[in-house]
Amino acid sequence: MSNSLQGKSAIVAGGAKNLGGLISTTLAGQGVNIAVHYNSGSSEADADRTIAAVEAAGAKAVKVQADLTQVSNVERLFDTAIEAFGSVDIAVNTAGKVLRKPILETSEAEYDSMLDINAKAAYFFIKEAGKRLNDEGKIITIVTALLAAFTDGYSTYAGGKSPVEHFTRAASKEFGTRGISVNSIAPGPMDTPFFYGQETPDRVEFHKSQAMKNQLTQIEDIAPIVRFLADEGWWITGQTLFANGGYTTR
Repeated sequence: MSNSLQGKSAIVAGGAKNLGGLISTTLAGQGVNIAVHYNSGSSEADADRTIAAVEAAGAKAVKVQADLTQVSNVERLFDTAIEAFGSVDIAVNTAGKVLRKPILETSEAEYDSMLDINAKAAYFFIKEAGKRLNDEGKIITIVTALLAAFTDGYSTYAGGKSPVEHFTRAASKEFGTRGISVNSIAPGPMDTPFFYGQETPDRVEFHKSQAMKNQLTQIEDIAPIVRFLADEGWWITGQTLFANGGYTTR
């Protein structure tokens, strides 16, 4: 396995815990310096633990709290990382918000929040990465396997994530002359607190039954794919990788 990652730097949005935290420490294990972004003060302790793990792996780390639905905060996130590390090579966005609610019960405020977090923030994260990353950089966004599903309840979640595919394809064409690859990864329902808060026990068992080995996607299934795309998988660009154990396909 090659490792061209040693000495590079990355921003991981939502990088304090769960999948984002594992991505942060996985890249750090390859010698990548990490800017760990977290959204709210409730995640600061998780960010501190991830920072400690990154530094224990021998990489540099900096933490940034920011609401990425504000474009100025996206810019500040990149400013902070570049100030800390000199430049940035990899930008990974794991941030998102899940809501399972019927359309007839969804408020305007809920719609606005879901689209701001899942679409707007992702768009301007990609935009800023395209402006600020070094040549040969990598941009990776976590989306959802629901993009290939036909189901109820997730209109604002799947709907909010679906534009990211189009952002990804356009960005891959626009940034490709600089050797920057741009991809999305679509996990199945993940075994994290974000998932269980939206589902009943019966539905959890149904979701498990739709994937290999009757299980949910594990964060450990996804972090190695991020590492691969950031290194020897550079020739993959403009794609959505459905990494979900056969949960959905197109």
